[in-house]
Amino acid sequence: MAGRLPEKRCSGCERVLPLAAFARDRNRLDGLQVRCRECVAEYGAAHYRRRREAEGKAVREKVDVPAGRKLCRTCGEVKPHRERHRNSSASDGLSTRCKACRVVQGRQGHLKRQYGMTEAERDEMVAPQMGLCVICLKAPAVHVDHCHETGRVRGVLCFNCNSAIGKLGDDPDAVRRAAAYLEGSSWKPTLVAPGVYQLPS
Repeated sequence: MAGRLPEKRCSGCERVLPLAAFARDRNRLDGLQVRCRECVAEYGAAHYRRRREAEGKAVREKVDVPAGRKLCRTCGEVKPHRERHRNSSASDGLSTRCKACRVVQGRQGHLKRQYGMTEAERDEMVAPQMGLCVICLKAPAVHVDHCHETGRVRGVLCFNCNSAIGKLGDDPDAVRRAAAYLEGSSWKPTLVAPGVYQLPS
């Protein structure tokens, strides 16, 4: 029939459903799982429950979730689908964590991978600074600063100050010259001949 969307029969519930009702599976000829997302979810939940019970572990109770919403496994809140990312390998095509939880865990992972520290350890460094950048004393200290040669964490700065010292090559002499320039006391030689400079008197 003209205009009819492609469909597929689910090997679980035997219903003929639109292709969007099936998750991807690269190992299949049509690139889709043989069971619909709903059947896969039901099977997965039953398998998970049996495995947890066999291991003597607590089993999460099923939460009644309204249509268009999903339970976040991290924060435990039921949120609209728009508040989570897509995940083609998930039974319903959506991430198990909400966007907010993914952001928090992403930040935690970055701190651990990049600097070998936790958020609590970073917050301990910021507390004596009253939450402010130690260079400008104005903006919130939110960016971990580290030595690019040794990897040692030096402190927590605001974005602008962290970026500024990075652009000056993490060179204390360059920072001192910049300060002298701003104070109007920097060395400003005068070119008197090709390659010959005269110092100010």
